[in-house]
Amino acid sequence: MTKTNLRGLLLAASALLVPAAAHAQTELPLSRLFESPGLSGTSPRSVSYSPDGSMLTFLKAREDDQSRLDLWAYDVESGEAAMLVDSKTLEPDDFELSEEEKALRERKRIASSKGIVQYQWDSKGEQILVPLAGDLFLVSVADKDVRQLTDTEGFEYDAKVSPDGGFVSFLRDGSLYSIDLENGRERRISPEGKDAVSYGTAEFVAQEEMSRYTGNWWSPDDQRIVYTRTDETGVDIIPRFDIAANDVTVIEQRYPRAGRPNAVVDLYVKDMDRRRPVKVEWGASPDTYLARVNWADADTLFIQTVNRDQTELTLSQVDLKSGAVEEVYTEEQPAWINLSYDFRALEDGFLWTTEETGFRHIYHWDGEGKKTQVTLGDWQVIGIEAVDKEAGEVYFTAHLDTPLERHLYKVSYTDPGEPQRLTQLGRSWRISMAPDAKSFVGTSSNPNTPPQTGLYEAGGELITWVEENALNRMHPYYPYLGAHSAPEFGTLTAEDGQVMHYKVIKPHDFDPNKTYPAILSVYGGPGVQRVTNSWGRTSEQYLQQQGYVVFQMDNRGSDGRGKKFEDVLHRDMATAETTDQLQAAKWLASQDFVDADRIGVMGWSYGGYMTLHLALRAPEGTFAAAVSGAPVTDWSLYDTFYTERYMDTPQGNEAGYESSSVFPYLSDFETPLMIIHGMADDNVTFDNSTRVFAELQAMGKHFEMMTYPGQRHGIGAGKVGEHRWITTLNFFERHLKPGE
Repeated sequence: MTKTNLRGLLLAASALLVPAAAHAQTELPLSRLFESPGLSGTSPRSVSYSPDGSMLTFLKAREDDQSRLDLWAYDVESGEAAMLVDSKTLEPDDFELSEEEKALRERKRIASSKGIVQYQWDSKGEQILVPLAGDLFLVSVADKDVRQLTDTEGFEYDAKVSPDGGFVSFLRDGSLYSIDLENGRERRISPEGKDAVSYGTAEFVAQEEMSRYTGNWWSPDDQRIVYTRTDETGVDIIPRFDIAANDVTVIEQRYPRAGRPNAVVDLYVKDMDRRRPVKVEWGASPDTYLARVNWADADTLFIQTVNRDQTELTLSQVDLKSGAVEEVYTEEQPAWINLSYDFRALEDGFLWTTEETGFRHIYHWDGEGKKTQVTLGDWQVIGIEAVDKEAGEVYFTAHLDTPLERHLYKVSYTDPGEPQRLTQLGRSWRISMAPDAKSFVGTSSNPNTPPQTGLYEAGGELITWVEENALNRMHPYYPYLGAHSAPEFGTLTAEDGQVMHYKVIKPHDFDPNKTYPAILSVYGGPGVQRVTNSWGRTSEQYLQQQGYVVFQMDNRGSDGRGKKFEDVLHRDMATAETTDQLQAAKWLASQDFVDADRIGVMGWSYGGYMTLHLALRAPEGTFAAAVSGAPVTDWSLYDTFYTERYMDTPQGNEAGYESSSVFPYLSDFETPLMIIHGMADDNVTFDNSTRVFAELQAMGKHFEMMTYPGQRHGIGAGKVGEHRWITTLNFFERHLKPGE
């Protein structure tokens, strides 16, 4: 299995023959960042194997519209790829998403995508389910014939092919339905959803904060389906004014703010041959969370639940006949629990990951309840990717060799030893393993190499390219390669001795005898790692080409470094993060190539929150300008699951909520500031910013704002995204380049 894509290798070789000096130093026009094809080239999304492993399918952006995705298929034997479903043939140009689908795409961070954003193989490898334009379609792989399953006024979403291929299930109007694929008969499985009660759905915090996007799960043999009953009656209604250019729609959004009531989520097991479902007696209440549901086999069901304080995660087995639950394992943490998707059933127990040691590691529970640690060390397992039960090996991704790179490893879980790295160093990887764990699709990149996707043997040997995406003359980024600047990496030490990684990008025509304005680009919050040895955002390249030094650092609290690195946030957000980023700003100002009087700071979401804290709490003169996008300004305005995980409730941590809010520091406002926010934001609601606007205006403080009618939390695509960047850059030009 050493077949390679000869044409791709020749193209790559031809690119290497072009000396660096031969590349004209053509700088990126800002508009090019938002045009098609995308500057990073082609990178498959949602890669999936056919059941027999003979074919790969993936979503691919169109060359003429990088936001529209079509379904493609790659034949492993022939090495040929072809479009399987053209989304334009099935989706009307004037199609409008339902409110539920808009919200779900926001939660999945795919709101700017259109066309096909989801698909699923059937168990026989003959058909693929494609939800599109509010209806469901089955595509025959052999002849590309398309069968429309639904054609209704309602909007069908969260569609699934049952594991044994007998049914397609979906949600419509708050109820769970199925279609028998043999006779085409549609059936409502759950009771009818109405008012604030829905079935088979995932509530807001499950989608946004738990990454649980569904509320229904088929058994492996199609005989049962488990579904939620979500009652949001007690959840506060937060009127959200969806302000568009020409009208205003009031959305009565059920939004559980910190300290306020959550939804009550019950769970039912429905036997497809019986009328009445069995209620799972897991203790549902507004103060408990249903985190995960896992079928081990057709007769064995596990659930993972978390207490409201999120200090205790319980794995329980469900009696399918009575609905009773039996506790199998409980993990406790003094600060909070981080969820995972790592439960893997075995014939003699299961594999799971926990952070008991302060770092996420893999453990093996045998059929007797004995627990054995499979991986160990001061490094973080990211997640289990696959299990080879015959060989007794588990494949996982981790930051073992360096925190800056994600790699694939394997280790025996029956006789644990040193993990074996399977992917090449010098780049960071995303992995999709084959069902039999005999191969994987790997997408990798580094700062000088855009994402490349290949099919690899399980041992890491390249079989063939799926999308080589070679940076040659045909690549969309090639004309601008001469003005590319790779980051330099380094470390700073936090006040508690922990190491923090940074990257700095200098202008491509850097002159060591000059000083440059700099922009500190910050996120700073948990669950995110920005400093990695991977292909960066092209917006960073645009900034350096405009003569800015661009700096980023992962402060304490960031992802990928273990619980000790994160736990400094507990009950006290914005203290450690602000301290660390101010240290970064001080280091930046001390560099000979940086003009200390011309340093700006910018960030979005948690980064917008951090930008405000940095601008308001920094020593005078630290920053010459600040741009805060969609910022949280007071954690009592944000949702329960995220906020209380780190901060507890406002009632139980009044002092922490006060000090972490930006409002106590507004009187010290001096740094020139711009705040940007989407007026229909359903995540960080618009009143986070309007309250700051009103407070600063009442104080007579001058600041600038830009609001976007109809835009939600992410404002990054098309002409609106370009406008946002023009606004930001014009502001920085005025304050960081006066007189130029």
